[in-house]
Amino acid sequence: MSVNLAYVGREYPANAPYSVGREKLREFSGAVGATHPVHHDLVAARGAGYPDLVAPPTFAVVVAQRAEGQLIEDPEAGIDFSRVVHADERFTHHRPIVAGDELVTVLHVDSIVERAGLAMVTTRCEIAAALPDGGTEPVSTVTSTLAVRGEGA
Repeated sequence: MSVNLAYVGREYPANAPYSVGREKLREFSGAVGATHPVHHDLVAARGAGYPDLVAPPTFAVVVAQRAEGQLIEDPEAGIDFSRVVHADERFTHHRPIVAGDELVTVLHVDSIVERAGLAMVTTRCEIAAALPDGGTEPVSTVTSTLAVRGEGA
């Protein structure tokens, strides 16, 4: 089965909130070599004007990949994850992610282009922080392109 071209323009509903925790930020920061104190030390983060520990910029991928799972796990989408290569990832940050954020993500399938047995699937994850009044505040936009090899490729 090839990637379902009818999915272009599809928008998935916001997924369950992702609770950003201090220890998760410290672990991720250590894994990616982000050594700035605002990622590890609460006193340093607050001293720099943040309400809590700050996520490194690429932390948004953790939240985005959770939302992208909706597409990958959708059998009608026709994406065989064993044939996927990650081709591109771009981040646009509207404000830093900090510990204590409750992040919800809406996944958009922006394009699917097939050429020579390869499907390039571009998704956009709009990540927002849940606000106490029930609204949301934009946090990050993560645009990702997956190359999906066809059966003969």
